Amino acid sequence: MAADPLSPQVPRFEILGRLRAWRGEEELDLGPGKQRAVLAVLLLEPNRAVSTEAIVDAVWADEPPDNGANVVQKYVAGLRRVLEPDRSPRAPSRLLTLTSAGYSLHVDRGALDAEVFRDGVREALAARARGEIEEARSRLRDALGLWQGQALHDVRGRFFDAARERLADERAAAAEAAAEIDLDLGRHAELVPELHRLVADFPLREGLRHLLMLALYRSGRQAEALAAYRDARAFLTEEFGVEPGERLQHLHLGILRGDLPREPVPVPADATAARLPVQAHAAAPHLPADAHIADLAEPPETSGPAATAPWADDAIPATPPQLGWAVSTPHVGAAVDGPARPHPWPLRLAASAVPVVTFGICTWAMIAYFAGRRRSARLGAAAAGYLVLITVFLTIVTSEDADAVSALDGVAMGAWLVTMVGGAVHVAVLTADPAGPGRPAGASRLPASAMVDYIERRTRREQARSLLRHHPEMARELGIGRPDLPRDFDDGGLVDVNAVPERVLASLPGVGPYHANAIVTARRSRRFTSPEDLVTQGVLPAPVVRALDEVLVAIPLPEPSP
Repeated sequence: MAADPLSPQVPRFEILGRLRAWRGEEELDLGPGKQRAVLAVLLLEPNRAVSTEAIVDAVWADEPPDNGANVVQKYVAGLRRVLEPDRSPRAPSRLLTLTSAGYSLHVDRGALDAEVFRDGVREALAARARGEIEEARSRLRDALGLWQGQALHDVRGRFFDAARERLADERAAAAEAAAEIDLDLGRHAELVPELHRLVADFPLREGLRHLLMLALYRSGRQAEALAAYRDARAFLTEEFGVEPGERLQHLHLGILRGDLPREPVPVPADATAARLPVQAHAAAPHLPADAHIADLAEPPETSGPAATAPWADDAIPATPPQLGWAVSTPHVGAAVDGPARPHPWPLRLAASAVPVVTFGICTWAMIAYFAGRRRSARLGAAAAGYLVLITVFLTIVTSEDADAVSALDGVAMGAWLVTMVGGAVHVAVLTADPAGPGRPAGASRLPASAMVDYIERRTRREQARSLLRHHPEMARELGIGRPDLPRDFDDGGLVDVNAVPERVLASLPGVGPYHANAIVTARRSRRFTSPEDLVTQGVLPAPVVRALDEVLVAIPLPEPSP
């Protein structure tokens, strides 16, 4: 995929699945878990310096070692021995270097599967823009074929959970683009099973539901297409209280009327890049916060502070809190299976009855099961506590010393009631809330609080857009679209491409410093009348503008006074 053949001595890395490293055909032993985690942090930022503090935060989170810098240095030394076995201990490392900004892992082009994936998607989108549809399809399918499961699934921690979501978002965006191309090529019938699987994997992604409905309709399965819409509407209204977006509603209405074409409508090659339907407002941006997926032009390499720590809550420290689209808006395309739902009540009742039926003897095992499923140290400690209590109870009641049994009768009764009654209540609470205490942030289910925040933010954006349409002068006074300015009005994170500084544009998902500079340069000669002008003037790739449809606005300049 546009990469030169690698020398057999150059290490190759894989993160789109289990973390692995290869030299030629030999898989390298990457050492203990923490050493592997340090490598994973560096691979998520290849060829860029990552500070020691950032590595400690990512690998150890809330429990950093006392001598974090020394521990990181030890694991780095171990990685150097693995990656450069022929290097003299006193010779400087070529692959893993230390600079004033932190540690940097040199990764050759084509030596990291995630970068090969992004290059392939970038080339596919460029081919599609040129009208080379079959070439675009082939490159997208090759890129998607690099995935071997959930990214970094053998590395644990909140930082890696967030990285997995970002990578899954890129995968979903590429899969959606590939499905669009297959529909353009008339392969709707063979695409239906794949779209059913993608909708199940990414239920919040309305674009995939739209493609599924269209594929079913074009395959002559109109009733199933309408059923797919009913499923989408039921999911969105029951879980989040929102209706499907306009795009889904329009497609639904077209299917009911029967006035949609059964075959793809040919599109001229020069219009392929601009032919992008408006993304429904019920869906969050497609691209993750650090996406490179749609950069059709090759941006220059960056280094220094602007290129480090993409996992920080605020990508630009000087930016005020309103710049929250990268963290406060949920990754709707991420690998989530929707908000946590309570277990069915018969299952909850049966699980809660186990501590009572077993007289508290099996309570510790039930809690230990939940601890293992949720990887919760707190639940593990609770399971150990229940085991101690039931052991105390059994020890006392089976003792042959009658005086001791009589003296400790109250203790035994208390331990028994806690393990039996308290355990039943504990299990009932855990089965009522599958997310449960101690479940890692960013795990497989989207937190309800994040979805509530997203819905509130979307509502504020719509209010701000309405104000902008009817009272543009007031909108400018309130600072709509200017998250870089202090203000009292919350517009939900809108960004005015005609006014915000370059550093704000560079922090947008899929934009970066290269395209941010292009936007600022273009608007000096002529202001944008709408975000779509970014595409027609060749400033931003169309997929990026579509992905940022929710946040981009182009506020016109005030009319000059007569």
